[in-house]
Amino acid sequence: MLKKLSKNITATGLVIITGLAIIIYAVATNQSSDQPAAKTNSLVEPLSFNTFKAKICDCGLDNGVQGKWKYKGKLPAVIDFYADWCGPCKMVSPVLEELAVEYKGRVKIYKVNTETNRELAGMFGIGGIPSILFIPPAGMPQMSSGALSKKQFKQAFNEIFGIKDAAL
Repeated sequence: MLKKLSKNITATGLVIITGLAIIIYAVATNQSSDQPAAKTNSLVEPLSFNTFKAKICDCGLDNGVQGKWKYKGKLPAVIDFYADWCGPCKMVSPVLEELAVEYKGRVKIYKVNTETNRELAGMFGIGGIPSILFIPPAGMPQMSSGALSKKQFKQAFNEIFGIKDAAL
């Protein structure tokens, strides 16, 4: 009887320890809307509300009222508003990764997860995804809705940013 009780306690303890380990891992890897995803080798940089204010435009966001647009960057930028579950977003993501490499030092590419950054997505009236925001160094940004091909991105870089590509 004591051996059977000991085995039950050991099995129960193992289940509890495993459950706690899973919970600790889930909490440790959870991303809040205030923190960008962990850094990877990707040149496409995730943005949170705070990193958007720091790198792109604070636009009076501290008081909850949008102010005048003034881009903080020196290079033209692209922001991909996406969600992990979105099929067209999954098609755009590798295209943006390729473009980030091809246009390194000429165009900065960011991404915003609309599921974890709802306030930021709401600021731009994102209703459908993917939505792509093209930000020239001077002037107003331009929004495009829907998945774009690599060729369409390059055309937009030419038309909006004035960056010519020999392949066009």
